[in-house]
Amino acid sequence: MKIALLAPSRSIHTQKWALFYQSQGIDVKVYTFKDHYSEDNAKLVPTIVLPKSLPGKASYLAAAPALKKMLKEWQPDVLHSHFVSSYGLLGAMVNYKKYFVSVWGKDIFDFPKKSKLNKKLIEFTLSKATAIFSTSHVMAKETNLYTNRFVEVTPFGVDINIFYPEAAKEQTSDKIIIGTVKALEDKYGIADLVKGFALFYKEFPNSELLITGDGPQRAEYEQLTKDLGIDAVTTFTGKVPNTEVPNVIRKMSIFAVPSTENSESFGVAAVEGMACGVPVVVSNVGGLPEVVVDGVTGIVTDKESPEQLASAFKKLAKSSDLRESMGQAGVSHVAEHYSWIDNAHYMLELYKKYL
Repeated sequence: MKIALLAPSRSIHTQKWALFYQSQGIDVKVYTFKDHYSEDNAKLVPTIVLPKSLPGKASYLAAAPALKKMLKEWQPDVLHSHFVSSYGLLGAMVNYKKYFVSVWGKDIFDFPKKSKLNKKLIEFTLSKATAIFSTSHVMAKETNLYTNRFVEVTPFGVDINIFYPEAAKEQTSDKIIIGTVKALEDKYGIADLVKGFALFYKEFPNSELLITGDGPQRAEYEQLTKDLGIDAVTTFTGKVPNTEVPNVIRKMSIFAVPSTENSESFGVAAVEGMACGVPVVVSNVGGLPEVVVDGVTGIVTDKESPEQLASAFKKLAKSSDLRESMGQAGVSHVAEHYSWIDNAHYMLELYKKYL
């Protein structure tokens, strides 16, 4: 089988798919624009840079003739675009025989609502697809606002050989470490997390807040911790290598994902937390309440509610048995539903279904 991936080369998701296909003996190439190109990733996966002659969305339309020629020469069995509003549109324009498209978040939750033209572009792209994929049921439902086609749900799991709990977590102290691993911007509820922790800290002074990641609002959040008097017990690590993320999560007592927008379409961060045996506290947006079993693997709160976050933190902090039971349930839940290898093999089954 030959698979052409039409997606940003620098995306960890693109690279993850491409390397999996290669591991299965599949011939794969990534087609991407120069501003989405990764030299490091291209060393591992054959990567073709598409011409970009026009600005904005017009660049995707303008690149269609060149891509069509490239595909005619290579003749892949599958053309799979990621992000329906960009590379998906480009894929639809070439009118390939077997064309698949994956929706990811803002491309289906936000983009088509911005204008009638955007809506038409989404409807056009979806109409051209052999099959449509979504990482969550909630996003599949959103996609069906623009097509009456069936949307296949393809969870984007985690590698449980990398994300796993500590064999025996040492309880050297009663300190509670609450943390997250996300980009530092409002859509991920970082300010709500800081405020929620500040409320929690009043009752549990032997606690710390660990925020891993970077982003445009980091300075704002650092100032907020100072304003709330918790800067001395808050650590901003900045961005860490992907290989270090499991070790960071395993340091935590509670993992928080208090996102504020439905474009948090799947909640892979929450899945990573559960896989590491850490109870998770998430907000009720997008795919988060879909992947977290409320009261079993974690706690689901209302979005933009520091008070509910603090309450959930207190409930978990008061009971090590509850934290342990939720952590163990999370590990089992991920192994059953969100193992990356199982999810990836399912994608191959779907390709074969539609070929």
